[in-house]
Amino acid sequence: MRSAITLCLVPEARQGPFVFHEGLEVGCRAAAELGFDAVEIFPGSAMEVPVDEVRRTVTAHGLSIAAVGTGAGWLKHRLQLCHPEASVRDRACEFIAAIIDVAGELGAPAIIGSMQGRSGEGVSRDSALVMLADALGRLGERASQRGQPLLYEPLNRYETDLFNRQREAATFLTLHGLHDVKLLCDLFHMNIEEADPVAALVAVGDRVGHVHWADSNRRAIGMGHTDPRPIVATLRSIGYTGFLSAEIFPLPTPLDAARQSIESIRTLAS
Repeated sequence: MRSAITLCLVPEARQGPFVFHEGLEVGCRAAAELGFDAVEIFPGSAMEVPVDEVRRTVTAHGLSIAAVGTGAGWLKHRLQLCHPEASVRDRACEFIAAIIDVAGELGAPAIIGSMQGRSGEGVSRDSALVMLADALGRLGERASQRGQPLLYEPLNRYETDLFNRQREAATFLTLHGLHDVKLLCDLFHMNIEEADPVAALVAVGDRVGHVHWADSNRRAIGMGHTDPRPIVATLRSIGYTGFLSAEIFPLPTPLDAARQSIESIRTLAS
């Protein structure tokens, strides 16, 4: 398994669970000096991911791109895939599709987390799930055309009422034939929602496409009460070879959070 650290390019997300916030060059330099294999980028939009510049910077530091987030579409523009207005859903899909394109050029998958939305505002959960399946189908196909899976992230109950647990999300993807969509299994959300995170990972097996390496308090692994050892053993047992990506709060400082993350990955997953 490979290591990754989050790099946020969105000023409005400074309070969010991202480690480095001082720009691409500074973040990549710090990640490389600490020994990470890759960075996971959270941009404001596809236009804020100049592919040639990003590729040069990442390559110069011996890194790769683990994934590219789409959540700024919700944070900055309140776009989501289950909005009652079709025009807003279309804009949400366009926003995500553009990020899928640039992520694909960088050899990375795109993530759908907060932009999935939720029911409410006149949209029942059943209707929202129809909207979600349609969007994931179209966007998953686009990602596949660029040689990447689409990553769908079940969130905790306070952030969405669509899917909070891995097994239910995997069943939904299979039911709708969404073969181009993988699961992003975030250990923070799983600590809230899963009775047994290990059993949840076993149940979804090769659907696991990405892992957010976060403790129970959304700080670096080792700063909360998660026991990561059975998690790592289970990921190995299901054949997962992807990234353990630290999407965490930069506490007590960004460098402390990053050092703790890379040390935990080296100790447990190298």
